[in-house]
Amino acid sequence: MSKPWRPATQLVHGGTTRSQHGETAEAIFLTQGFVYDTAEAAEARFKGETDGFIYARYGSPTNDMFEKRMCMLEGAEDARATASGMAAVAAAILCQVKAGDHIVAARALFGSCRWVVETLAPRYGIECTLVDGRDLANWEKAIRKNTRVFFLESPTNPTLEVVDIAGVARLADQIGAKVVVDNVFATPLFQKPLELGAHIVVYSATKHIDGQGRCLGGVVLSDKEWINTHLQDYFRHTGPAMSPFNAWTLLKGIETLPLRVRQQTENASRIADFLAGQKQVARVIYPGRSDHPQADIIARQMTGGSTLVCLELKGGKDAAFALQNALDVVKISNNLGDAKSLITHPATTTHKNLAEEARAELGIAAGTLRFSAGIEDGDDLLEDFARALSRVPA
Repeated sequence: MSKPWRPATQLVHGGTTRSQHGETAEAIFLTQGFVYDTAEAAEARFKGETDGFIYARYGSPTNDMFEKRMCMLEGAEDARATASGMAAVAAAILCQVKAGDHIVAARALFGSCRWVVETLAPRYGIECTLVDGRDLANWEKAIRKNTRVFFLESPTNPTLEVVDIAGVARLADQIGAKVVVDNVFATPLFQKPLELGAHIVVYSATKHIDGQGRCLGGVVLSDKEWINTHLQDYFRHTGPAMSPFNAWTLLKGIETLPLRVRQQTENASRIADFLAGQKQVARVIYPGRSDHPQADIIARQMTGGSTLVCLELKGGKDAAFALQNALDVVKISNNLGDAKSLITHPATTTHKNLAEEARAELGIAAGTLRFSAGIEDGDDLLEDFARALSRVPA
């Protein structure tokens, strides 16, 4: 190619390799293993002297295409596709720490992410400190001599807090630690953590990348040295590999990522503005609004808003449930980033395992709802919320 492709072109053509049949759509290689012309060829491949596939748990041609396409979009040197987003998170963190090491993580995390660093890691002698990630001073105060990893989401789930990724990365570089960023809520279209100084980026490809409710998937992206030194052996021996069928499904989904995210973001912005003026609503948090508490950081590190809106109803849990139950177009689901608009009540779903005090620290109240905008007609969504809110007492 004569010059680097722009994102929309990368997501249609990036990383594609074709078989001898010259297929238009990427081929699905549903094979567990691969054969070699000679015993010497097998030996050379296992030694790493020649390129090629060995076993589907290590990689496959279909997975390789997905990984290369994600690398082009993210600006990463290498990647590994995983069976789910949580497989990506666990692999990215655990592959580089050992007993006696220390993790600093933002306290505002998806429930399962928080379980990995707060509950699982300590079982193996890995210490963890949770901080309010909005203030860089908290990250700096938490550093110890054995700190090896900083982990964060930005924007966060579900309250859409934002962390200064570049600032955290500068602190990490001073002590030789690595920054792992879960970039799901921003999508790779609106935020580039590697360009901001982060070292590893993870995604739940289940969300916007597939974005159509069909399959699970995840991906870890970084430079080749980190992948080869830390992730490669962990990945091969613990087996979090993505199914080639899922990789193919994600390749089809990613082709339309810019189109879907553009419409989803427009819908989310309209809904956020509408909700902000309703008497039943105590507060609205949306990264595309000027009243977001960290609008200055958003302006520096994001190029778009979000497909997610966080809102809090004055009437607590009863009002939140009443709104959800009254919606027609918007469906109740704990998923997000889907072509269909979805809404969930974090306190009783995604963050139910957190203590009430911990939820309060994160700003998750009894009336908090997380709305994930889909690609429906924006007017239908506005009418759906207006009708549903009319059934919620002020």
